[in-house]
Amino acid sequence: MTNAPESDLIHIVYSSAAEVAFNQRDLFELLQVAREKNNQLNVTGILLFYNGSFFQVLEGPESAVKQIYEKVSKDSRHSKMLKIIEEPIERRAFQDWTMGFASMKIIDLKSIPGLNDFFSRGSCFYDLEQSMAKKLLEAFKDGRWRQFISTDSV
Repeated sequence: MTNAPESDLIHIVYSSAAEVAFNQRDLFELLQVAREKNNQLNVTGILLFYNGSFFQVLEGPESAVKQIYEKVSKDSRHSKMLKIIEEPIERRAFQDWTMGFASMKIIDLKSIPGLNDFFSRGSCFYDLEQSMAKKLLEAFKDGRWRQFISTDSV
């Protein structure tokens, strides 16, 4: 990570559906490219993957975060892009990760307070409302789920 000033930070939280089937190798390649680009732009965050759905948090300088989000929104491997939250932040929640990753299991998602009913209906990340997305984000920020996050593999 570069040592750019930590002013004018934002995060964008979004979800999307995979247009192609992602196997472990595909996810690893996607993460390698994302981590390299994020490192160059001083962007950090997490990517959750469940059953063909992505939930991602990008945080960093406003122009860099928006640049990455725009690139992803044009990527043909993603559909149903939904920007859930875009707002300024005081500090990073995932400052140590150019892109932390978790391939979630339904049992993990059901155990997050407030989200168990949502995921038990079989919905995916791209159906998340802002309030549910904030609960999921808080669950990771407060440390309850950090053990699920990988920083070097899938």
